[in-house]
Amino acid sequence: MTLKNNQLSRVVISGYRSIKKCDLELRPLNVLIGSNGAGKSNFISVFTLLQNVLMKNLQLFAAQSGVNALLYNGRKVTDEIDFEAFFDNSSYGFTLVPTDDGRLIFNSERIRENENPSVKIAFNVGREESRWPDAEIAKQFKDLRWRVYHFNDTSRSAKVKQEHNISNNRALLYDAGNLAAFLLRLKNHWPEKYAEIVSTIRLVAPFFSNFILEPREGNNEQIILRWLCNGCEDVFNASQLSDGTLRFICLTTLLLQPRELQPDTIIIDEPELGLHPYAITILAEMIRQLSSEKQIIISTQSVELLDEFTAEDVIVVDRNGNGSQFRRLNSEQLREWLEDDYALSDLWKKNILGGRLSS
Repeated sequence: MTLKNNQLSRVVISGYRSIKKCDLELRPLNVLIGSNGAGKSNFISVFTLLQNVLMKNLQLFAAQSGVNALLYNGRKVTDEIDFEAFFDNSSYGFTLVPTDDGRLIFNSERIRENENPSVKIAFNVGREESRWPDAEIAKQFKDLRWRVYHFNDTSRSAKVKQEHNISNNRALLYDAGNLAAFLLRLKNHWPEKYAEIVSTIRLVAPFFSNFILEPREGNNEQIILRWLCNGCEDVFNASQLSDGTLRFICLTTLLLQPRELQPDTIIIDEPELGLHPYAITILAEMIRQLSSEKQIIISTQSVELLDEFTAEDVIVVDRNGNGSQFRRLNSEQLREWLEDDYALSDLWKKNILGGRLSS
């Protein structure tokens, strides 16, 4: 598979969280695996930083995260964060430096065209928020879309379980906080896709019948996720779904929604959390099918999920004295093991692939 327009071909990161230096080529399908603390989630979160930069929310992101925590080994070791994303033979990048009062400001922000080493456009330094969205050149990237999704929060206060505005349905939110409104939009305008989502959920949760997607009685502006159980007339809410089932519903909606509603690059942190092994198999099939049209970046600790992909899909994350290290597998280098019917999970457990913490 080859990358399509507006998909990320390469990222260069330095000085961010556990990442001292990273220069990584990306493919349509990218599966990061590594031990706890290796840096998988930090790699995923750099795209959250990017989103906040481009939405002009950098100062809020820095305040909520803590500037010292964002810098590799803290301010005593690292004095700047540098990031550059390459796509369509062009790139966008920035360098952020901390201030004494706990902010991050731009030391540089640049856009390059056609991979030319000369800077096409650079913005003034010292600003608190990005100028990229305001630039005339940014119009050529208007269709570039990537989004990070986290469906891990299934607590009682999780937004996916709360009432929300029925008109908030343009796109599925990063935490599925508008899931009911979005499903209602699909049901009304893409009934075939909605039916596919429901039937896929039933594969993993046979007790599930359908959703009840109606405005709240007495307030047509609000909606909450409700559902029906086979053989029962009662109506249940999202709190009466297991954590794994609710996460699978969110993932299925994300991956099976109409392609025109999806971002070009979909980034998910540990999608396998709480899922039954059969649900992981279904999840992997949806990811593989979608990767023929969209770019997928996921992090995982699941050996069951690892076995669903090829060696070239997998990026092993190690961590040593130089921070997080990223290395894509090569099936040719593993040929003898794979020809002897070893699965990737077997090689992972034998520490053949790496990805274990070291001093």
